[in-house]
Amino acid sequence: MDSTSRGASGGISRTKSEQVEMMKSLSRTASTETVLSSEKRKVVGSSPGKRSGGSSGYHIRKTRSTQLNLDEVNSGAALSRASSASLGFSFSFTGFTPPPLADFHPHSFSDDDPLDLESGIKRNKLVAEPTLSIYLKFRDVKYKVVVKEGVTTTKEKDILNGISGCAGPGEVVAMMGPSGSGKTTLLSILGGRLSNNTIEGSITYNDQAYNKTLKRRIGFVTQDDVLFAHLTVKETLTYAALLLLPKTMTKLQKEERVMDVISELGLERCENTMIGGSFVRGVSGGERKRVCIGCEIIVNPSLLFLDEPTSGLDSTTALRTVQVLHNIAEAGKTVVTTIHQPSSRLFHKFDKLVLLGKGSLLYFGKASESMAYFESIGCSPLIAMNPAEFLLDIANGNLTDISIPPELEDRVHSENLTSDIKTSKPSANDVHEYLVVAYESRVTDKAKKEGAVGGIGELGENVITRREWGANWWEQYSILFLRGIKERRHDYLSWMRITQVIATALILGLLWWRSDVTTPKGLQDQAGLLFFIAVFWGFFPVFTAIFTFPQERAMLNKERAVDMYKLSAYFMARTTSDLPLDLFLPLIFMLIVYFMAGLRQTATAFFLSVLIVFLSIVAAQGLGLAIGATLFDIKKATTLASVTVMTFMLAGGFFVKRVPSFISWLRYLSFNYHTYRLLLKVQYDQVPSILNVNHMDNGVKEIVSLIVMVFGYRILAYISLRQINVTTTS
Repeated sequence: MDSTSRGASGGISRTKSEQVEMMKSLSRTASTETVLSSEKRKVVGSSPGKRSGGSSGYHIRKTRSTQLNLDEVNSGAALSRASSASLGFSFSFTGFTPPPLADFHPHSFSDDDPLDLESGIKRNKLVAEPTLSIYLKFRDVKYKVVVKEGVTTTKEKDILNGISGCAGPGEVVAMMGPSGSGKTTLLSILGGRLSNNTIEGSITYNDQAYNKTLKRRIGFVTQDDVLFAHLTVKETLTYAALLLLPKTMTKLQKEERVMDVISELGLERCENTMIGGSFVRGVSGGERKRVCIGCEIIVNPSLLFLDEPTSGLDSTTALRTVQVLHNIAEAGKTVVTTIHQPSSRLFHKFDKLVLLGKGSLLYFGKASESMAYFESIGCSPLIAMNPAEFLLDIANGNLTDISIPPELEDRVHSENLTSDIKTSKPSANDVHEYLVVAYESRVTDKAKKEGAVGGIGELGENVITRREWGANWWEQYSILFLRGIKERRHDYLSWMRITQVIATALILGLLWWRSDVTTPKGLQDQAGLLFFIAVFWGFFPVFTAIFTFPQERAMLNKERAVDMYKLSAYFMARTTSDLPLDLFLPLIFMLIVYFMAGLRQTATAFFLSVLIVFLSIVAAQGLGLAIGATLFDIKKATTLASVTVMTFMLAGGFFVKRVPSFISWLRYLSFNYHTYRLLLKVQYDQVPSILNVNHMDNGVKEIVSLIVMVFGYRILAYISLRQINVTTTS
């Protein structure tokens, strides 16, 4: 029995010994592969953040994988830890400084070769040109807004109260806090997207203040995904690359960069899928968020800001998104993101943490040291708890299942002595005040001291001293024109709109079937049809165009904030790309109505009528663009357009023949008036007197008036767009 046991024990020991030897062999193999791959990277060139040597501006991230000392593996537990480490699981949250690359033996699934959590495929990292390292420092940042308390009274409200911190190249910094704590406001201020006189404090980028030359160095991903719904993933990134990447790159090189970004973000499976939106099926939420990130990193920014990139995503997709941020940071970039309620796995992936509560700073430092800090001030979880949940409870002033510091217990005791209402826990305000005072007394001076050093001096030498557009004006116009055609063709040529126009044309054709112009009544009936055509194709384009700029305001602000294109190129492309689509349906309409109603049966009369309708549509569209660009509010724009179109219709010369002289000038502003008169002139060389159309000459005045409206309304729309304040400092 004993011998059997000894034999079994010896077998087990030998088995363990063989396993250890096998693990050593695997480690040596991995080491050899690492050395070979490192030599290859030296020749080919890898991400800037991973280059060896001491060149300034590059940063080697701390690995989150633990080293495994295989010589100490002498038990089943150690062997289990070895197996876990070989699979790439991380048990160290503070990180360590790795040895030289030649002596470092990464495991088979390390952070250097990221694993796509959705497909299980290892992906190569994006190889880009060297990134200018920017060290971000902010000190005593304060922000106030003026809110109305009544009809005439106002009050200043503090949003941020002296926030300080820093972020360096290769770091992923997370901002956490309850809703309304000021996370998005702080992120917008640091990213240069919010600027007014109520901001106080110091914000520097390599010890220099924000300026226009930093626009191309900073990427900003908003919480809402601002994308065109009808473009595919590849088209979205391609248009961004063509507009943003420098002129020195060829079109082929820009397209290769797009494919690299798609591969880096794991979007190969959906690259030809439409983005989608509220009414259009498209990619998933995680894929849409990665497309937004791709639009920013395609220009290789030094700073990347993200506003809650994991909101609405499941834990696996959120982890994949944060892993993407790590890959970006490894190339020497600085990543700052707000996060609402991360899982424990996500929380331990952040290098630094900024914890906000009611606009005040509750903690800034290493994320891995946050729990130890709060334990040091008497706040520690009484049960096993996700660190992120613990921190959010603390920031909200909720001490359920959290130890109460002695100072707060004394305060509760003293309040119970003087109050009729007895409580066992401190109020949220008391907890907030305690945390603010504790942080200011223990950490603030140290943080300010640390924020005053490091990462200085390169920006002035390397940053662009003037604006450099990725494409010239004509190229910008061409790219935006094609993008506009692809995006809006689905709306303009939808079956619903085509059915609407054809159905209206058929009804008109049936009601005015073979109208007789030999009798006075027939002439009046036909004049009514011509007036309806003028009104319909004045009304329809106006209410289509007023939505143009209000619906694209978020996209316009986003793209102008990074100098993607000139406003004039966008405006010309936006207005001209609508013309082919706007003129397709009127042509079908006129083909149906003109011949069913028996209007003048000559080719000249038909084509002149079509041209007049086209001119009216372009003029009416200009009015809609001007109203939308001036108000930028759909409800207000719709109301103003309704009143304007109704006024133009009544002054069009059909309903009222004798308009009082003090208001008769209105008809000259009405495109309905000029269109109606021109249509009558085409149908009848001499307009019958029974129609009461006075002072009708050869129609030159009416044509000139419509042309003036075409350009005048558009100039007004362009001037209105110029007045929009892009959310960035100048």
